[in-house]
Amino acid sequence: MVCEALSLTIPFFTNLASKDAKLATNRYNLCRSTPRIRCSSSSAEGPVTADILENDYALTGTAYDFERGTISITRESLSSPKKVILVRHGLSTWNEEGRVQGSSNLSVLTEAGVKQAERCRHALAKMHFDKCFSSPISRAKTTAEVLWQGREEPLVFLDSLKEAHLFFLEGMKNVDAKVIYPKEYITWREDPANFYVNGVYPLRRLWATARDAWREILFTPGESFLVVTHKSIVRALICTALGLPPERFRSIDVNNGGMSTFVFNKRGEAMLKSLNMTAHMYSDHVYLS
Repeated sequence: MVCEALSLTIPFFTNLASKDAKLATNRYNLCRSTPRIRCSSSSAEGPVTADILENDYALTGTAYDFERGTISITRESLSSPKKVILVRHGLSTWNEEGRVQGSSNLSVLTEAGVKQAERCRHALAKMHFDKCFSSPISRAKTTAEVLWQGREEPLVFLDSLKEAHLFFLEGMKNVDAKVIYPKEYITWREDPANFYVNGVYPLRRLWATARDAWREILFTPGESFLVVTHKSIVRALICTALGLPPERFRSIDVNNGGMSTFVFNKRGEAMLKSLNMTAHMYSDHVYLS
């Protein structure tokens, strides 16, 4: 269905001699454009109506003027648009000591990490959330408990938000791991998508886990969610929502206490609104939306 066709002609002025007139005309034709505004959709829900366009406009701007402008992370329709803020846990003991953390539960928040969680709570105090999801691993769990303090809804702990399992590297100082397991350590740092132990590829497995987490979160009733978890799984959540492969894992960085915001339309298509916001770590900044 075509709502409206709009023709636009861009004049092409030239002082070229007559022998170049044909060339100028060809260039003129290349400069012309005839854009069309389409109101159709390949969604299983049927054509996109004017009402849907108006309601979802604030989420994805003019992305609905095009079919398949992005990829649905859920591949199923959602009950409503969703907003999700991802938060990395505060500074931990193993962060401070320069150790490989992975899925270990032995690393806990430092005093500085608790203060970072408190800063996150203050920064989000004016925002409403229907649910807070957290990794059950100690450093994320404690961050979530501090951040969610005073809210009525109980915390929801998801195993799908746990950090990547890094086997024998976990607990080792980075400087020692590089010497004792040089091949494995360098692969993890420089080619993480192909890092494997006994036939297991932790990062590829993390991509599958991140997709599971998104489904658990986005199919929960409500429209605004807070998610507290770890650096690697935050990277995986961001990349999977944007359709990026494991090879792009290290192209995104997230600080302790850093916040990233996504909005999802009803088709489960994601738009990244902010990445690794840290203003609240250095000031009394409060986020309003």
